Order: sequence, then structure tokens, then C-alpha cells
Amino acid sequence: MCGIVGYVGPRVAAPILLEGLRRLEYRGYDSAGLAIQATNGLEVVRSVGKLDNLSRALEGRSLLGTVGIGHTRWATHGRPSEPNAHPLVSGDVAVVHNGIIENHVALRRRLEAEGVVFKSDTDSEILAHLVHRALERGASLFEAVKATLGFLQGTYGIAVLAGRQPDRIVVAKNASPLVIGLGEGETLCGSDIPALLGHTRQMLFLEDGELAELTTGGARVETLEGQLVSRAPRRIDWSPTQAEKSGFKHFMLKEIFEQPRAVEDTLRGRIRVAAGEIEGAELGLDPAFIDNIDRVYFLACGTSYHATIAGRYWIEQLARLPAQTEIASEVRLRSPVFTPRDLVVAVSQSGETVDTLAAVRTAREAGAYVLAIANVVDSMIPRASNGALYTHAGPEIGVASTKCFTTQLVALLLLAIHLGRRRGVLDASSTASALEALMAVPSLMRRSLERSDEAYEVARRWHNARHMLFLGRGLGYPIALEGALKLKEISYAHAEGYAAGEMKHGPIALIDDEMPVVVVMPHDRHYEKTLANVQEVRARDGRVIAVVSESDQVASTLAEQVLRIPDAPELVQPLLSVIPLQLLAYYFADLKGTDVDQPRNLAKVVTVE
Repeated sequence: MCGIVGYVGPRVAAPILLEGLRRLEYRGYDSAGLAIQATNGLEVVRSVGKLDNLSRALEGRSLLGTVGIGHTRWATHGRPSEPNAHPLVSGDVAVVHNGIIENHVALRRRLEAEGVVFKSDTDSEILAHLVHRALERGASLFEAVKATLGFLQGTYGIAVLAGRQPDRIVVAKNASPLVIGLGEGETLCGSDIPALLGHTRQMLFLEDGELAELTTGGARVETLEGQLVSRAPRRIDWSPTQAEKSGFKHFMLKEIFEQPRAVEDTLRGRIRVAAGEIEGAELGLDPAFIDNIDRVYFLACGTSYHATIAGRYWIEQLARLPAQTEIASEVRLRSPVFTPRDLVVAVSQSGETVDTLAAVRTAREAGAYVLAIANVVDSMIPRASNGALYTHAGPEIGVASTKCFTTQLVALLLLAIHLGRRRGVLDASSTASALEALMAVPSLMRRSLERSDEAYEVARRWHNARHMLFLGRGLGYPIALEGALKLKEISYAHAEGYAAGEMKHGPIALIDDEMPVVVVMPHDRHYEKTLANVQEVRARDGRVIAVVSESDQVASTLAEQVLRIPDAPELVQPLLSVIPLQLLAYYFADLKGTDVDQPRNLAKVVTVE
């Protein structure tokens, strides 16, 4: 969840590091800092709060060094404070660290017994002391870092520099993302691609158990066992301008409006509508395995989990395979049963979600075939899987996911159609119809976005409500869950999503004349039953807000306010019905004045338990 950036080159490092940290703000943080190799030694500047505070702390200081590291910290061990902010220092050694050192208590006690005085409450400070002690014994910085890693249990992405070797940075990773950027006469590192895109598109991704020495000449990579690693860099075609707001008030709003383009990019090159076929090679599945699948098992967390609920419905309907979806953090805490005939689909926006990664490894150990669905190329979960199906949403800066969610839905629907076709459940005509519906989605999304004023009016009326209930049936159920999650994530209002048929089993007790109830009910096979739920809400004076199809003539007369979406086949309705709920959450939060893009207590990438 924290951010790392590092630079070795001919230019002054501090502005480059600060710019890189700003591009990582979406990850969430509560303090920040820089360490620069200056002419008079190591210079460290840290502050609590946003990067603006760090910028003010840097004013008036002549930090002209060309080698440095920076960090944005999300507090795990130790409260947010200047002493607990990174970089952490011991002697002339500075370290930034993402992750958790699981054996930090034992290591700290040992070091304290040997006379080491700690200045922070963090587990990460241990790294600085261990590296410093190894340097004092005559090791090079690279060897000192390698020796230090041998003591550690846990996860880490680290960058280290030392005053006695001022022309290099040493980085390493284990279950925490770390990418190296290769420029002309300069080398960078970061915990995510956007931090580096302004300087290079040539990226080298470290694997677990690897460390690298960064100099102006490039990067030398080795395993912890000392084996030299030769790996070609990958070119990343994302433009830095994709991470700009482009005139929108917030990144989240921009990303909501980017969804038609993101869906088009995710579909591009993967379907042949006329032939009723999907390009199977684009889905990351071994064709020989498809005929042997007994079950599809989805793993995900948060918003991605909601996407997998829709995926389960689609797999059952279109491929006629047993399917289940699980919260990854729960799977890893029990003894799940995976078999070699399971297709395990791990869904993660970042591809770095620690709970999902752990569950993936459990599935692989049991012999299951794992397919990753992620937005970040070569991220950890795809690398730990048998195959990868990448969405093409582009960088998503707002913490509350929008376009990553809809592109996940597209990927899951493509997977379901492909499995159904390969297994003979869908004929060419049925497949072509499904693909035609998918191809029409971007245009229908644009029509939905043209009605954003409807969501604004609902938000204007209800943004002071303290509680909201979201209901849906069938494919509307995961959208109700997602709508509730978006609202509470960014507005801090209490909201719950329920299957509409469950309303009588408890939630109906909450309904009164102050309770707004959002009902997801486009015209589908569940419409009549959901209409009955609307009547039950009205009978208890509940205030109904309905997400309905444009042609609706009934529900729209029963609801106080409506959010209309274009008429569309049931199969693709979730891709449309989620848009007004995303806009509702956005306007709700903006009217309340909360931090839309960086809501409190949340981070974009969850890489610690």
C-alpha cells in the first residue's frame, strides 16, 4: 500500500522523486520522506501527512544530489509520525520498505541487546541497522543487503542507499511489488509503473527472491542464492498523460467517463463476431485444459469479489459448469479443497493483492489450473498463475475502482462465452448474439453517462442520509453490492447491499420514511419479483430510488427518483446498471466534501494483511 521511488543518474534527484511519489498517491499513505546523497553526506527529509507537507519541508534546502530514494508510508507498525516515516536511517544507511517483517520482534530484541538504539516504532528500521552493521564489517552495499535479507521472514519491497557508496541503490523484493525503469544514463525504481513513466517506458520487473544494484549504467540482478539473472525489459505503452485529470474535478469522475474506452480496449483483438468466436489465445487458457474442467472457482477481494459474483452467474448460464466465488482472505485461513480439474480464476485490479496471491499459491500447490485476471501487466498474481487475462483499463488513480471493475466484468463474460463455446453449450449463433451485445456496450455506456444529471439529482437530495440500502436480484445483486461499497468507500455513509429476495429476512426491519432504498431492476427475468420488493418497501414508507431500463413504464411510476439505463440484453446489463451507482456515489461524496480520490483509511493496492 506504501509507495517507493528511487533515482540514480545525472539529474538532481529530489524533484524526480517527489514527482514519482505524487504519481503513487493513489496507493494511500499517511507520511512521506526523501533521502538524498548530497555533497555533505546523506540528507533525509520526512513529514507527516500529504506530500504538500513534504514539499514545504524541502523549501529552502539545497538538495542537489543525483541519487536518492523516496517513500509514502501507510502506517502498520507504529502510528503516523515523523520518526516512523521512511526513509529510516542507521549511520550513513537509508532504507525505504513496503511490507511486513514477521520476525521483527525477535530481531529487534537481538539488536537492542547488542546496543542498537531504535529511533522509531517500525519493523522497517531493523533493515537499516542490519545493513549498516554489515557495511561496518566491510561488505559492499549489495552484499550487505543480501546478508540482511537472509535474516528476514515476511514480505518486502526495499530500496537502500549508503553514503560510503554514493553512486548506487540496491533494491529487493519478496511478495511486494518493485519495478525498475531503465533510461538513458539513468536508472529508476518504483513500487508501481506510473511513478516511472515520465522518464522511461522500459521496465524490468523483479521476481520474488531477487535483488538488484542500480547505477547510471543500468541494473544488475541476482537471486538471493547468487545466481545472475538475465531478463529483457518490457516496454510499457501507457502514457503519463493517462494519469492526468484531463479537466475533470477528480480522477474518479474521469475514470467513470473513461469506461467506454476501457471496455473497447479490453475487447479489442479478442472477438470475431461474424464467426461467433473468441480468440482463445488472448484469454490465457491452455486449450487442452478446457475439456477437463470440473469446476470454476473464483478468488477475489472487495470490488473484484463483486465482479466474480457476476462471473459465477455467467459461467453457470453460458458454460453450464459448477462455479463458486470466494473471498480470498477467507480461503487462505481454512483448508480449501482444490483439485487438478479446477479452473481457479483469481481476480485483482492491481495483481498484487496479498490475500489473493496467497490463495493462488495454495491452489497451485494443490494442482489446480490458475488463471489471473488483472489490469497490471507482469504483476505478481499473473506471474504466480498458469495464465493471465489482462484487462486494458489503463492506470486507475482513484482508490475507489470504477473502470477496472467494468473491464473485469468484460473479461469474465468473455471467459464464460469462450468456455461455453468450447464445451459445446453455445452454438455459433448464440455466441455471435452474446458478442454483438458486448460490442454494443461502449456505445450504450456513453448514453448512460449522458444521464449523469439524474445521479446528481439523487445525490443532491440524499447526500445527508446516514444509511442506504441497495437491492438487486440475479445479475443485479453484485451491482447492488458494488453500489453500496462505492458509497461507503468515498462518502463514509453506511450502506448495505442485499439480494432483494433476502430483504424479508432482516433488512426490512430497517426501512422507514428516512431510509433511501436503491433497487437495481432493469427489465430482466427477475423484474416482476423485484417489483414486488419495491411494493414492500413502499408499504413501509421507504424512499425508493430505482435503476431501470429506459422503456420501463411501471417501476418508474412507483419510485420517487429513477436512474435510467439504455435497454440492453440481460447478459450485459450489469455493465450499464453500475454506471449510475458509481456516479451516485461520486456526487454523494463530492457534495459532502470528502476526499473522493483518496478516502480515509483506504489504499489502492492492499499488499499487507
